[in-house]
Amino acid sequence: MSDDRETDTTSEGSYQLSRHKKSPSSLTNLSSSSGMTSLSSVSGSVMSVYSGDFGNLEVKGNIQFAIDYVDSLKELHVFVAQCKDLAAADIKKQRSDPYVKTYLLPDKGKMGKKKTLVVKKTLNPVYNEILRYKIDRQILKTQKLNLSVWHRDTFKRNSFLGEVELDLETWDWDNKQNKQLKWYPLKRKTAPVAFEAENRGEMKLALQYVPEPMPGKKLPTTGEVHIWVKECLDLPLLRGSHLNSFVKCTILPDTSRKSRQKTRAVGKTTNPVFNHTMVYDGFRPEDLTEACVELTVWDHYKLTNQFLGGLRIGFGTGKSYGTEVDWMDSTSEEVALWEKMVNSPNTWIEATLPLRMLLIAKISK
Repeated sequence: MSDDRETDTTSEGSYQLSRHKKSPSSLTNLSSSSGMTSLSSVSGSVMSVYSGDFGNLEVKGNIQFAIDYVDSLKELHVFVAQCKDLAAADIKKQRSDPYVKTYLLPDKGKMGKKKTLVVKKTLNPVYNEILRYKIDRQILKTQKLNLSVWHRDTFKRNSFLGEVELDLETWDWDNKQNKQLKWYPLKRKTAPVAFEAENRGEMKLALQYVPEPMPGKKLPTTGEVHIWVKECLDLPLLRGSHLNSFVKCTILPDTSRKSRQKTRAVGKTTNPVFNHTMVYDGFRPEDLTEACVELTVWDHYKLTNQFLGGLRIGFGTGKSYGTEVDWMDSTSEEVALWEKMVNSPNTWIEATLPLRMLLIAKISK
């Protein structure tokens, strides 16, 4: 799987959180003596899939575009023509520096993102650009096309100006009128990510916390978290009848590649059996209240990975080491599993949890 440098293993993997002294983002090194993590470590390395500033600017105006599927190339073409009457990011000078970004949902990865050039100092930008996606027509029927307009300032910060979303499942590609340029009103973002309520299947797993007492001490100072990914059930099909799934694991707030582990890929089934155990050590008792196990399921296809669903298992407090973070958002079922693990050391705690859409953590190098 080309986006990952680490090698797949089939049975058990181990990551020593406390022993990677060169990694500033290990759990132990992130925590100072007071239990506070640095803001730069967390907020600089973890962010939502939507990078930018929501809600500060008025959403207004329209976007003109057209879409077409070219069978000979097996490509979706999105012709972005222009926008008009956009909101002004610079209120005093009444102008913005807008560009258009497109996604094929539910894939929010880099391979699914396209964008136009930035047109500066205008509320009526003209682009006349074609954004191309190499994708089979059958797969396209499972997608939604999202076009969003953004202002980019001189510090490369992005501000949301509005969006349009088309459901391609029912799109009539043979209708010539659908290939013509049309104006669409820009809308506010009603949900952070599409497909929130869609059934994404389940994961059967077990967790175990293993305290490690130090010589001469009665109470353990650190311990291991064991994560046994058993199988997934009823995964969604994004490519017709094809599926080649695998699971990634990250212990947030550490998003470094060294901390990531993954299973092998299992193909040709919506109910893949992994039986893969991942081990993370260096957990102090206080880390258990601040960390979160992020498990994500992906469909590997050629050079891309499409997100299928995931879990975030922790206490769901919304904070980590005193800092407010988006990813500490565990559901009640996920919190219940984590609590049972913490309160029952040296015991496997098993659960079958529904997969859900996540605001994906950005991976730091």
